[in-house]
Amino acid sequence: MAGVVEFKQHPSETLKAGNRFVLADVDPDSTPGYSGNKADGKALLADLDGKLGELQEKLFAESRFGGTKRILLILQAMDTAGKGGIVNHVMATMDPQGVQFKAFKAPTEEEKSYDFLWRIEKEVPAAGMVGVFDRSHYEDVLIHRVHSWATPEELKRRYVAINEFEERLTESGTKIVKVMLYISRDEQKARLLARLDNPAKHWKYSRGDLDERAFWDDYMAAYQAAIDVTNSDIAPWHVVPANKKWFARIAVQQLVLGAFSELKLEWPKADFDVAVEREIVERS
Repeated sequence: MAGVVEFKQHPSETLKAGNRFVLADVDPDSTPGYSGNKADGKALLADLDGKLGELQEKLFAESRFGGTKRILLILQAMDTAGKGGIVNHVMATMDPQGVQFKAFKAPTEEEKSYDFLWRIEKEVPAAGMVGVFDRSHYEDVLIHRVHSWATPEELKRRYVAINEFEERLTESGTKIVKVMLYISRDEQKARLLARLDNPAKHWKYSRGDLDERAFWDDYMAAYQAAIDVTNSDIAPWHVVPANKKWFARIAVQQLVLGAFSELKLEWPKADFDVAVEREIVERS
């Protein structure tokens, strides 16, 4: 990639939450492991689009011959942090046939009648697919903690259930990529104001976002607690500084590429004689 500024160290290392991870120590305005600017970042994003598409096709092809591998990207963040931009700029380069996207909203009355993982388990990606969760099962230990909708005992049960759920997914061939897009409170305010200043963005604005903003510190504590308890070797958390949207996009792109690399994908071998088939095609 001549002329393209690459990461000095892979985000899977620089952005991974360690054993003594402290969310408050992360600078939302930083670009860990990357020395380039916005233009460099955009160039890198575009340069690797083709690679993402090829790897996704290889994953899909493997599944057609019995492969069980798949990827699940989990995006968690405060409102305005850029989850939609990640989906649009990173995942849109893939073939839609191979992507399963699910944006989890507030649960319906039917969903509330089941355990919190019921609606989540129905949306996990099939073999050969790249699944994307815009919010996820973590909402049930974040907002429920912030508003005391679940008791401390119930929250502990849910943390255990989440770890067991992600372990089952991993054992079934799923590579989980957990991402928290981390913006500052000031940056969120600026983005909310920008929405109000742009008529084309008014549809994105919700007073509910402002209501939850009042609980900012409580949400940060809830994220810290969730990361502490659900950060595992098989499904580690990656906290991506997201004040700079361009950096968040290239960081997540790298994390997804890294997940593909760990799957060690191979093109399926032909189960026919290529030379014979070529002769048949040439005579047709």
